[in-house]
Amino acid sequence: MDETHRKARALGMNHVALEVGNIEQALAFYGSIFEFELRGRGPKMAFIDLGDQFLALSEGRKQGADEDRHLGLVVDDKAAVSARLAELGVEQLAGSGVEFRDPWGNRIQIVEYGGIQFTKSPHVLRGMGLAVLEKSPDAIRQLREKGMAPE
Repeated sequence: MDETHRKARALGMNHVALEVGNIEQALAFYGSIFEFELRGRGPKMAFIDLGDQFLALSEGRKQGADEDRHLGLVVDDKAAVSARLAELGVEQLAGSGVEFRDPWGNRIQIVEYGGIQFTKSPHVLRGMGLAVLEKSPDAIRQLREKGMAPE
């Protein structure tokens, strides 16, 4: 292989940044729905810890609401998110699962850890204060097909 044309392999996500109108309001909104730890913050940025990844909130959103563009956020209990959104009066969007827009128009899709290929290693789960999160048979099948099924 010609090393001058070698490509790096994409390995995963470190973080995603969402633009919001106001950091304090964004932390209050997301904190009313999700349990999370604040990794750090600055005057116009906040970082929500997701174990070995994070969500960055950046103040300054000016564009309109997102239609198709969205963030798929992995949770341990999708039904709890749906119930909490209903309690807060946050409109849930039509889609294949739980979807909503935050007050700044960011479209958020909620997926449950057990049903998708995404995995956290046991030491990351321990660090997050989670013992074990089980995968559905379909998720295990998909992982097995890629040679990535848990032992």
